Amino acid sequence: MYSKEEASKLRQQFWITFGKYMKPIPSAEGLQINWVNYKTGVKNVFFRMNAEQKKATISIDITHSDEETRLLFFEQFKAFKLLFTDAVHEEWEWEQQAFNEYGVALSQISIAVTGLSIFNQQNWADLISFLKPRIIALDQFWTDVKPIFEALG
Repeated sequence: MYSKEEASKLRQQFWITFGKYMKPIPSAEGLQINWVNYKTGVKNVFFRMNAEQKKATISIDITHSDEETRLLFFEQFKAFKLLFTDAVHEEWEWEQQAFNEYGVALSQISIAVTGLSIFNQQNWADLISFLKPRIIALDQFWTDVKPIFEALG
């Protein structure tokens, strides 16, 4: 078991490693991008990657505090579900009503892998192999649909 400080250091090392690995890869528009802290450019829409002790997830989090607006954005994502699935090449979980770790309501589109731990450096290659193609696919998808979401915002 790791102390809080050791766990924090390992998490930080993983994300630095992931960032260095992804740095040479341009965005879908050919630009340099911070993959670890991906900016969608649309308020309250986030692409989040998370790695924990027993699983890793990648998600689109829609966090508008106004439920009606959040659901409008979620419905718009659903309208692009076929395009989304074509981009990511797999089925993700679509949750219209979810809650984050602080109990705040959000809508979320996500996929997870279990059995991998950020605290086991031998799992890092598998974690990177899980996250890398999915964040790249999200970027490609977002390039195509972002203008519609900007208009909604």
